[in-house]
Amino acid sequence: MPDIQIEWSPPLARVTLNRPDKRNAVTSAMWQELEALARRVAADPALRVVLIGGAGDVAFSAGADIIEMQRSLAEPARMRVMQQAVQDAQEAWARIPIPTIAVIRGACTGGGCGLTLACDLRLATPDAFFSVPPAKLGLAYSLADTKRLSDLVGPSRAKEILYTGRRIDASEALSLGLINDIVAADELEARAGALAALIAGNAGNSVRAAKAVVNMICSGVSAETAESRAYYDESFSSPEFLEGARAFLEKRRPRF
Repeated sequence: MPDIQIEWSPPLARVTLNRPDKRNAVTSAMWQELEALARRVAADPALRVVLIGGAGDVAFSAGADIIEMQRSLAEPARMRVMQQAVQDAQEAWARIPIPTIAVIRGACTGGGCGLTLACDLRLATPDAFFSVPPAKLGLAYSLADTKRLSDLVGPSRAKEILYTGRRIDASEALSLGLINDIVAADELEARAGALAALIAGNAGNSVRAAKAVVNMICSGVSAETAESRAYYDESFSSPEFLEGARAFLEKRRPRF
C-alpha cells in the first residue's frame, strides 16, 4: 500500500497519510509527495475542496518519522534536506487556492500538527490531541509555523503552547480556535464530506477570493490593494455572478 493514498473525485479530493502502524509519521519522501500533491491540486480547475486525514483511529500524524530523524542526526546536510522538505510541503499546502480541510483523529503532533495549521479548517474527534514539541527537543519552530499558530490562537497563547510543548486536548483546542469543531468519531467522515460538499456547491470564484483576501489580511494587509480590489470588481462580471443572480430571480438553486 502507498504511504499516501489519493482519491480524486472532482469537485473533491481526499488525501490520506497511510502509515497507521507508524502513527502516520511522515518521511521525507512523503513530505515531498505532499508538496507535489498540493501543486497538483492547485493546478486542477475541477477541484473545489481538498481534505486530508490519517489512516486508522490512533493518529492524524505523529509528525516527522523519528527513525529517519535519528539516522540524520550525525548528517547535518541530510537533516537540512529533511527539514526543508517539511517546510516546503507545509507552505505548498498553505498556498493551495481552494479550501483545505484537515480531518483529525487521535494524535496530531509535531510536523503533523504543522500540516493541519497549513489547512484552512480543522475537524477533530473528541479523543484528538495536539502538541507542538520543539521546546522539549531543543529545536526552534519555523517562522511560518509560528505565524500560522499565532494567527489561530493569538500571540500570548502561541507563546504558551511553544514554551511548554504541552498536550492540548480537543476541547481546549476548540476553545483556543485551534480547531473548528469536535465531531463524534463515527460521524467525522460524513461531517467532513458534508462540509466539503457545502463549500463546493458555492461559487468557486467567491470561495477562492475569500481565502485569498483573508490570507492577505493575516499577512498584514489592512488597506485595499490592486489585487483585493480586482477580486471584488471582477466578481460582478463573472459567470458565477450571472448564474447566481439568475437563480435568485428564478427562485432556484444556482448551478455553479
